[in-house]
Amino acid sequence: MLTSLEAQEPCNLNIRGKIIHLENNEPIEGAFIWLVEAEKGSISDALGNFRIQNVCSGTITLKVQYMGHKEYLEQISLNSNTNLTIRLVAEDIDLEGVDIHGHQDALLTSNAVSALYGNVLRESRGQNLGETLKRIPGVTSYASGPSIQKPVIHGLHSNRILILNNGVRLEGQQWGAEHAPEIDPFLAKEIAVVKGAESVRFGPDAMGGVILVNPAPLPVKAGFNGEVDLIGFSNGRGVNGAAYITGGSSKIAGLGYRFQTSSKISGNIQTPDYMLDNTGVREFNLSGAMGYSSSKLGTELYFSHFQTTIGILRDSHTGNLSDLEEIIENGRPFSDPDFTYDITNPKQEVGHQLFKAKIHYHLNDGAKLNLQYAFQRNHRQEFDRRRGDLNERPSLDMELFTNTLDFTYTHQTRKNWDGSIGLGLIQQANSNIQGTGVVPLIPNFDMLNIGAYLIEKFTSGPLEIEGGLRYDYRWIEAARILSGELQERSYQFNNFSAFLGGMYAFSRNWTFNSNLATAWRPPNINEQFSQGLHHGLAAIEIGDPDLESEKSYKWLNSLNYADSKLNIELTAYTNRINNYIYLNPVEEQLITIRGTFNVFEYLQTDAGFWGTDLSAVWEITDRWEFFNRSSLVRAVNLTENSYLPFIPADRMENGLSFQLKKERGKFNSKIFLSNLTVAQQTREPDFDFAPAPPSYSIWNLGIQSSIKTKGNTLNIGLQVQNLFDTEYKDYMNRFRYFTHEIGRNVFLKLNYEF
Repeated sequence: MLTSLEAQEPCNLNIRGKIIHLENNEPIEGAFIWLVEAEKGSISDALGNFRIQNVCSGTITLKVQYMGHKEYLEQISLNSNTNLTIRLVAEDIDLEGVDIHGHQDALLTSNAVSALYGNVLRESRGQNLGETLKRIPGVTSYASGPSIQKPVIHGLHSNRILILNNGVRLEGQQWGAEHAPEIDPFLAKEIAVVKGAESVRFGPDAMGGVILVNPAPLPVKAGFNGEVDLIGFSNGRGVNGAAYITGGSSKIAGLGYRFQTSSKISGNIQTPDYMLDNTGVREFNLSGAMGYSSSKLGTELYFSHFQTTIGILRDSHTGNLSDLEEIIENGRPFSDPDFTYDITNPKQEVGHQLFKAKIHYHLNDGAKLNLQYAFQRNHRQEFDRRRGDLNERPSLDMELFTNTLDFTYTHQTRKNWDGSIGLGLIQQANSNIQGTGVVPLIPNFDMLNIGAYLIEKFTSGPLEIEGGLRYDYRWIEAARILSGELQERSYQFNNFSAFLGGMYAFSRNWTFNSNLATAWRPPNINEQFSQGLHHGLAAIEIGDPDLESEKSYKWLNSLNYADSKLNIELTAYTNRINNYIYLNPVEEQLITIRGTFNVFEYLQTDAGFWGTDLSAVWEITDRWEFFNRSSLVRAVNLTENSYLPFIPADRMENGLSFQLKKERGKFNSKIFLSNLTVAQQTREPDFDFAPAPPSYSIWNLGIQSSIKTKGNTLNIGLQVQNLFDTEYKDYMNRFRYFTHEIGRNVFLKLNYEF
């Protein structure tokens, strides 16, 4: 006998949703979602998302269960595809093991979001943030040599990309091409990328996108677990180690802690044909957090320390004009050094400390108040090749202090509406430390930014619509001594930003996202005031104090198809940026007493960006799986009808994996092979110091095994990057004028979870 639900047609409806914690909006991974009458269900992923397909129309009971939380039951009337946001309430019961939830809020956005977590993130361990994010279509890197990389999203980088470290905006000396983000990827349980403009939520620095680095959440129940990584890699003869522990108090319910540390040492990098002199790296990082959570109140204290020493390729610093011209013409260094772990001048030494204090309080009807304060100190020293005692002095020595204060009020209703109101304050002070004997590249400055925003989201069945509005005011005062005279300038910038976005599930397999956003960014202090040698980059930079604010209009669309075997996502975007600021190579080199250097100047124009990203995963059989990641970017100087410099070339990566052996709950092993092909960048500006390098294709091979014993897991990985030791150059590396990219690199990775 058929029930009333089973008798109805059609049975092709789709239920999508997100499971989050009521107290802090953090996504819940591993929640069990069950449709009682239909006898089918799903498990939420690391982002809290779930999908149940082929559901019949009618009234049905939805049940959601998650350890340590109250069971959720709801009667749902299904007449069309439905999208739900379900908030689970923690309950105070005794459970064995560790019950985890944290204090970072989930980013509930209509924008295109891609994330790395689980095995995919584990496979990238040992790489810096820029290399790790290349696993996401549309994300590349802007490099200065083999060790320094900055993420690039849809052709934009540096101060147009905001990085959140455990919910705190990372504020360092991010303006330089060789200023890599001061962040340790080992601290992350999940790294997510928002490809659209998020200026309404986060302010001007998010006009190009947002990168969220989220650590493991804090436990609220008694227990203890952790993870240890040990990685060795052949190219640079390096070792990378990391460990973290997390646990909850058995005496104070709701009290949890987490501690993490990592260290890295490597020596000179090898290309396929020669060694790169002075390219070693030293790094040491640690972080810790403690928090308390109850039904109404949540608190968290967090601290992180990042310290690195990075060698800069010695051959990038030349003594005279003929040397510079000869090394560019030669395309590779003239020196033939031996391997060493020693790091000498030129080099960088960077330290970054972050402290965060956060509190949230739950009001009635699902409303919540959040208050977060963060302090950051960034100390950057860049050392040049100098004579005598001067060689021990940094040529660039700066300290940047940042205070941020964020207040938000969120209201949440189960039916249709969610929203938030926020107020943010950023205060910065940059100081050049005396004693360098060199005129500072950028001046001392003070900055104050105040922003307020409103976001509302409406959900009804398969449709989500979200909109927001923000206003920012920024005040900057800069001072420097030039030619013996004090020069002072003050600036005031202000602007509105807004967005309107939505998502529609128009069948059980197809969903569509669209987001239209305006954004803006005032010129950075280096773009205004750079006037001299940038030592870490071995180049002269010239700023313009009269630059205007950039204004962006970006429209991003994403189409997704998903079934049990195939997942395809296609993203297309267009982005018009008025007053776009870019660093342009100048045809004449500059000869100084310190040597001869390429010259770059900051210019401003109207620019147009557009492009597409494609991501596909196809489970061919139970053992075979294929993936594709592709992206292309087009960027045009609209004012001069020419091309912009340093825009990523078209790229495509294809991979195939095979499940070698799988024993449920005990042993899992797979082998994977991939090929990355990058086209030649034929859309070059009118002048560059050397033509764009030719296209290249490299192969990567790996094997990954997991062994589970008594609740613990040992993960063993062997990876070979650039399998055939191919010699190539990448257009997005500013040292391509002097050298090739890294050669074959073999990684041995051990990961133990307990």
